[in-house]
Amino acid sequence: QVQLVESGGGLVQAGAALRLSCVASGRSFSYYSMGWFRQAPGKERQFVASITWSGGNTYYADSVKGRFTISRDGAKNLVYLQMNSLKPEDTAVYCCAATPDQSPPRPYYSGSYYYWGQGTQVTVSS
Repeated sequence: QVQLVESGGGLVQAGAALRLSCVASGRSFSYYSMGWFRQAPGKERQFVASITWSGGNTYYADSVKGRFTISRDGAKNLVYLQMNSLKPEDTAVYCCAATPDQSPPRPYYSGSYYYWGQGTQVTVSS
């Protein structure tokens, strides 16, 4: 059974940093592309960042570009999201997602991903 489990969320003040982790189990995700999405209360799910299986290509939403960094450790089936200079508008549940497409043509589209985690809450106070 494929499972994605996120961790690292919490309550922080504006300007702080957090690092989210997502561990994949059930199969090797070394050749999967991975993404992070977020959803705030009353809002639609939003793309945050993605990384291809090799780590050679990364993509970011404009709202997080320059502040967030996605990375992966293929040997450990781990994906990270380093979030710096957090803002109150970053408050959301953050979910990781996986797709066997090594280079999805639309990495920002949630429908490109097959597997999803339950999410971890990030709350940024002003």
